[in-house]
Amino acid sequence: MGYSHYFEGIDNVEIWPIISLIIFVIFFVVLLYGVFKMDKKYIQKMKNMPLEKENSTDTSLKNIIQ
Repeated sequence: MGYSHYFEGIDNVEIWPIISLIIFVIFFVVLLYGVFKMDKKYIQKMKNMPLEKENSTDTSLKNIIQ
């Protein structure tokens, strides 16, 4: 089974895989840049959030259960 006959009628079909790869690489590089430039205090706060005793989510769940 081949799907190549569907693409024979498309002009410049060989450029689309290259464009897709470029978009993926740009997205990945921007994502990595954002992760490495992220504020370390914010990361620490998010990391410790599940360990905090009084959390707004916890208190709202306690009120619903009781």
